[in-house]
Formats: sequence, C-alpha cells, structure tokens
Amino acid sequence: MSTTKSPRTTNAHTVERLEPDTVMVADELRCQGLPSVPCPAAVLLDGEIRRRGARTVRGPLRTGPWRAGPERAALGSAAFLRATDGTTGPGVVGLGAAAARGDRGPASARAALHAWLEVARPREVLLAAPRSFCAGVDRAVEIVERALEQRGGPIHVRKQIVHNSHVVAELEGRGAVFVEELDAVPDGATVVFSAHGVSPAVRTEAERRGLDVIDATCPLVGKVHHEARRFADRGDTIVLVGHAGHEEVEGTMGEAPDRTMLVETPEDVARLEVADPDKVSYLTQTTLAADETAEVIDALRTRFPMLRGPGSDDICYATTNRQEALRAIALDADLVLVVGSTNSSNSLRLVELSERVGTPAHLIDDAADIRPHWLTGVTTIGLTAGASAPHHLVEAVVGALGGLGPIGVSEHETTRETVHFTLPLSVRTP
Repeated sequence: MSTTKSPRTTNAHTVERLEPDTVMVADELRCQGLPSVPCPAAVLLDGEIRRRGARTVRGPLRTGPWRAGPERAALGSAAFLRATDGTTGPGVVGLGAAAARGDRGPASARAALHAWLEVARPREVLLAAPRSFCAGVDRAVEIVERALEQRGGPIHVRKQIVHNSHVVAELEGRGAVFVEELDAVPDGATVVFSAHGVSPAVRTEAERRGLDVIDATCPLVGKVHHEARRFADRGDTIVLVGHAGHEEVEGTMGEAPDRTMLVETPEDVARLEVADPDKVSYLTQTTLAADETAEVIDALRTRFPMLRGPGSDDICYATTNRQEALRAIALDADLVLVVGSTNSSNSLRLVELSERVGTPAHLIDDAADIRPHWLTGVTTIGLTAGASAPHHLVEAVVGALGGLGPIGVSEHETTRETVHFTLPLSVRTP
C-alpha cells in the first residue's frame, strides 16, 4: 500500500488538518535552530502504523527541543533515535510521527514508535550475491518498456510480465495493461506474453484473433518447452516436476497435455501410473529448489530405471546461483529477509532454503513489510532477493535498517553472472 506525500511545510497547522485516525510519519525532523534530522526508517514506521489500522501520510515534521525517547505532543506522538545526546550531525537519525485526533491514529502511532524503538540497535547486514534481477527478467521487462516507447500505450500483457508487484505497478503507470486471458485484449491489439511462457493453445488463439504478439518468454523456459515437444514426439510419458497452478507449469504442460504428468514430491512419484515404464522422461520447472528437486528425480530414477531427462538441468542458472549465495550466508545470520512477491516461486524457495538450514526467514515485498518483532535479539541479518525483484528494493531495505542504528554491510559473492539474452526483433532499436 502506498502513502501520500504531505506538503513540504508540515507543521502543527497541517497536522490539525489531517483526517481523523491519520498519522503523519516523518521523513525528517525539524527543530528551530538545529539541522534537520533524517528519518530513513520512516518506511518501517509507516508500515507498522498501517498494519495497526491507521492511515498515513509522509513529510517533514516540526518538533520541540531534541530529546531521546518518546515525546507526547499536543496532537500526537513523536520519538527520536539519536547517536549522541544534545547534538545533531552526521550519523544522527530520527523516528517520528504526529497523529490527528481519533480513536485509532494516536494509539497506533505511539504503539508503532515504541515497537521500533525497542529493537533499535547496531546491526550487521550480510548481502547475498548474486541477487535480484536475472537475465530473463531483465529481458522481459525491457521488452515491455521498449514496446511502450515504440508503440505507445496501451500495451497488453498476458499475466504478470514477471512475478513482482512493484515491477507490475511501475509498468502499469507507464501504460501497460495486464490481463489474465486473451479475451480481455481487443482484436488486433499488441499483446506481450510473460516471461513464464504460454501453451500452444494460447498462441493459436492469439493468431486467430489477429493479435500482434511480442513473446517475452525466458529463453530457458523456452528450452523446457522444446524438450517437452521432443519427448512427446518420441512417444514418452513426460513427468514434469513443478508446482501446480504456476504459469510456467501450465505453459509447459500445454505442449503435450495428453502425455504430461505433474509431480511435486517423492510421494507423488510413488503414485504414478504410466503406460510404459521404459518410456518415461522428466522435465522440471526452472525455479525450483535444487536440493528438493534432486530428491524427486532420484525417486523417479528408482521407480523408472530407464528414465531419460534433459541434456542439461532445467532449473535455471539464476535460481541455482541465488540459492547457493543465500546458503553461503544463512548460517551466519540470525534472520534472513528475502525481497520478493508472494507469487514468486524462486523467492519462496529462498525462504524455504533458509528455514531448512535453521535460520528464520521472511519474504517481504519491500521494506514496509518488515515487522519489528522479527528483529528482537537479532544482530546479523542476511539479505537477498528473488530473480524477479528489482535491485533498488534491496537498497531500500538496507537504508531503512540503517534508520534503526548504525549498520555494517558486507557483500558475499559466490559467483558473477554474465548471461545476457537478446531481445526479439520486433522491439530492437533500428
């Protein structure tokens, strides 16, 4: 949920004009005769206040003389987190809010301020590398951006171009229209297929409707589709390891729907019934956890000794790299934060990986999702992001955590990615 910027001259009078149960969250604190104090943790405070049921706006907040701890103001609450007593300067950060009168606003502001001040302390942040966008996501997003620049809006996109709410919202703001199915696209209009791929039935429908198709399917997903067609042509039963309902799985199964069976666990493998046990092949979704997928494949090999598979792993390089990078830091962290949306398979696998090695982990869309109680007793935080999460969201989390006290940030790189995919001819710059 977004917040609204307040006027840059915020003072008691503008606070008085706030709607009941609305809280002004300070981006900076101003006191006459002293330098302004920045509030980099404002996004954390904002998120907690909204979770407690109050509305928020953001802007600078004027206050009385500096002092540590909570301060009750005439119209609400404010608190200040200070590096030194009685002075301001480099390294000093603040945390503050002022609430309009109401049943919920002042109480929410005070409770949220107290919760964050309770966990304010110096911390270490361990950054996993690689993290964030992969080559396939970069390519898909750039395809939509170029289509908008070259053809103007609206550009229709079937499903989310990548599974990240921030990416989708930004592209919507530029003129992209996201639809669930092609029946929502006008005849003859431009439509982009998402990075997760589509079934042949969808392509056939687009051609029948005369749609101008731009295909943003990740080339590594396209590889799996090609393998599905190859296995089906030689008469195999195809066992696809993946998650039911995921768009990538639906597209891959659509290549040979009468010959493809979906499994998620070794237990699913034990229940398989196939026409010819000697003619079974397997494929996998590209965004699975490598260790868990290996267990399923081992079960398939045990059940079907003549099992055949792809020439190279279907789990994409970016998924594997992000899992290995997180594994390298998870044991040294008290808590892991994974930046990514809830429908992002590879982001969810990162959370599960951390939990399997014994480190608590949480998936967050952005810094506003962080809860204060997660940080109780936490001195070292591991931080990563799924392959569909923009880099700037990770930077924003680091900045917000720095608003709770001094932080040391170290990056732990396990490999360097140099993969790049070319764009479709239809959107390349002449």
